Amino acid sequence: MTYDEGLAQRIRERLGERSGLTEKRMFGGLAFLLGGNMTVGVVGDELIARVGPERAEEALARPEARPMDFTGKPMRGWVTVGGPALGEDQVLDHWITTAVGFASTLPSK
Repeated sequence: MTYDEGLAQRIRERLGERSGLTEKRMFGGLAFLLGGNMTVGVVGDELIARVGPERAEEALARPEARPMDFTGKPMRGWVTVGGPALGEDQVLDHWITTAVGFASTLPSK
């Protein structure tokens, strides 16, 4: 599976030169890790974002979000964001900020 390089580049621009930032091909797409912890990624033309279990319900209340589900069992604390909403910078900024905020609470691997 390929991933949307344009979306990946928009994510790179927002993440900038953060310490401990790496990229890794995963899930048939591209994942961005902070301190070794998956934070956001691109699968196809969609964003996956790690929001944490405490913010999952709030995140899923947004119209552009749905549970992240690759195996038939949703991954707790993760959402998939797709559709035209991703074309809006403020929407992408929201999800990246939320995911970075959660990943920053995790110990480095």
